[in-house]
Amino acid sequence: MNMLRSRIIPCLLIHNKGLVKTVKFKEPKYIGDPINAVKIFNEKEVDELMVLDIDATRENRGPNLNMIKNLADECRMPFCYGGGITTVEQARKIISLGAEKVALSCAALTNLDLCTQIGSVIGNQSVVVVLDIKKKKIFEGYDIYTHNGTKKSNWKLNDFISKLEEIGVGEIVINSIDNDGVMQGYDLPLIESTREKCSMPITVIGGAGSIQHIKDLISKFKIIGAAAGSLFVFKGKYKAVLINYPNREERKPIYK
Repeated sequence: MNMLRSRIIPCLLIHNKGLVKTVKFKEPKYIGDPINAVKIFNEKEVDELMVLDIDATRENRGPNLNMIKNLADECRMPFCYGGGITTVEQARKIISLGAEKVALSCAALTNLDLCTQIGSVIGNQSVVVVLDIKKKKIFEGYDIYTHNGTKKSNWKLNDFISKLEEIGVGEIVINSIDNDGVMQGYDLPLIESTREKCSMPITVIGGAGSIQHIKDLISKFKIIGAAAGSLFVFKGKYKAVLINYPNREERKPIYK
């Protein structure tokens, strides 16, 4: 498997070609130019970068290949792109431009075979499925959403994870809508229930507000991807925009 140790992953959201941050998938706040952010993350020697175009599926369009090429040309770390991928050819093209992984969400939920087809061309290890998760309003448990948290999928979370395990995708990303941008910590019960159901590599996003939150996640679940948005683009209680990331010495104790 391509995941031998935990990774700390900045997640960049692209909206109207700019870099934004949301809270509970709403109120996108412009925070700068994606290329500038990548240049800074290069200097910080980040483990991996995830870039999600949150407009593509909602606008019913494909990936912006020109933007992806520019990002990939600049990136000096492994790079995962998601947003608007609905065909094998799009995925192949994105990998050929320099991305290491492609992330599917809505397309995987509506056409599970697409994951298998893409995997057969670019390798299963390069296929990532992002699940945007929200707590059920009345009953216990969670629902999967698409289109920036506005459309509920008919899939049950555990059933879909079992299917992904069965076909052998490279990784799943658990993205907590409830915790997005809140910076009060990850939804650990959600991760625990997911981890019990599958042995695939898991990356978690939604809720990290401190390096301690990442440390808690990794110490509890061992080898896991700890992704964050707000933590790596804001600084201080007034959330001043500042691209940041722990240095190598700060990361060493986290990975243990």
